[in-house]
Amino acid sequence: MARLFLVRHGETTANVLQQLDTALPGAHLTDFGARQGIRFGLTNPLAAPAVLLSSQANRARQTAELIASAWDVDTAPIDGVHEVQVGDLEGRSDREAHEQFRDVVHAWHRGDLDTRLPGGESLEMLRDRYVPVIDDLAEQNLRSEQPRDVYVVSHGAAIRLVAAHLAGVDPEFAMRNHLRNTDSVELELTADGWRLIRWGERADFPSAEVEPLG
Repeated sequence: MARLFLVRHGETTANVLQQLDTALPGAHLTDFGARQGIRFGLTNPLAAPAVLLSSQANRARQTAELIASAWDVDTAPIDGVHEVQVGDLEGRSDREAHEQFRDVVHAWHRGDLDTRLPGGESLEMLRDRYVPVIDDLAEQNLRSEQPRDVYVVSHGAAIRLVAAHLAGVDPEFAMRNHLRNTDSVELELTADGWRLIRWGERADFPSAEVEPLG
């Protein structure tokens, strides 16, 4: 059965400097980040027909292009799947900014859709732009007569928040299990909704932590 893979981009200069970098087009990959992109393609060879897409951010586009070179497939950027917009915190690397961002993200994971980053987005705003894109990709590819896997190179916070919503992942699990650069979340679309297959390196999920949503 065809699956959806949400892949975090490779390492960027902003990652190294611990800067909050969410506004488009954003930072570029480091040399190490570029190697991560190639390594993802080489260590995850395609076993079935697939479509490879990315957010419009530089780091996501570059990661997808490197994966595409390893797979010998085409790739394209799409709208709507970029990182959570941090607004007034953009470009900051100080402890206060990171704590403010963390506190808001924790509130989102616990179900507060309306809490908003100053000058940035709320969880509801993120879902409103991201989830319809996933729905369209599922309809066009996963539910087609000739199903194809879908790989979307996106961003850590957005992936965790959206995947947790789609698959009914326990909020504490989603908060505890960060995604490293080029880690991915693998989801399967069943008759009952999305089912979580893998979250980064984790494929063992206590039944209490994961309940598919319709």
